[in-house]
Amino acid sequence: MRKYILPLVMLGSFVAILAACHEQANNASPKPAASQTPAATAASNDPLLNPDMDNLKAPETYHVLFTTTKGDFTLEIHRDWAPSGADRFYNLVKIGFYNGDAFFRVVKGFMVQFGINGNPQVNAKWFNAKIPDDLATNHSNLRGTISFATAGPNTRTTQVFINYANNTFLDSMGFTPFGKVSQGMDVVTSLFNGYGDGPPSGPGPDQNQVQQQGNAYLKTDFPHLDYIKTAVIQP
Repeated sequence: MRKYILPLVMLGSFVAILAACHEQANNASPKPAASQTPAATAASNDPLLNPDMDNLKAPETYHVLFTTTKGDFTLEIHRDWAPSGADRFYNLVKIGFYNGDAFFRVVKGFMVQFGINGNPQVNAKWFNAKIPDDLATNHSNLRGTISFATAGPNTRTTQVFINYANNTFLDSMGFTPFGKVSQGMDVVTSLFNGYGDGPPSGPGPDQNQVQQQGNAYLKTDFPHLDYIKTAVIQP
């Protein structure tokens, strides 16, 4: 399993800001559609299991309401800040990718990270579904902004983080904001942070284990984490 490491490791503080998911499966001999089992047909039509289906262009500005175990908050997304990031986030919300997902990495004074699905099967499909970087931007990682996690050039997939502070030092590392919290920042900052960062910097959840075991691992070993109930595009 590939390990995604946030460049902050060089500062001796942080690890992995991401990862998520795509394994391509090719049959040795193609079969006609009529011979597919109902389960196989249903899976092939499930956008959660088919990243290539999720290619809608996002509105220039849109809002996403997050209902969580700590309350509600709203994100205001700007496509002109980061077109590729805004489009990917729009598609993930539309298919319900974030519903039921944990805020698995909450580092006080730094950021809160989410975007590994609770279902390992879904994670496997999105692991290599990367989008190109959005580098030309006049926006910075200020408190309340949201950016995709990255492990290097053109490696963004599904994980995102919301800044708890003015983390402007991230701007030159490929972390491009694509929106901000427009309501409920108090909810965002109240998310459970008692486990701290994950390995090797802290005792919090191991991202590899989250990828492989999903919410079953988190709910057993880290029972106090907060979760997203639903994330929906606002009309």
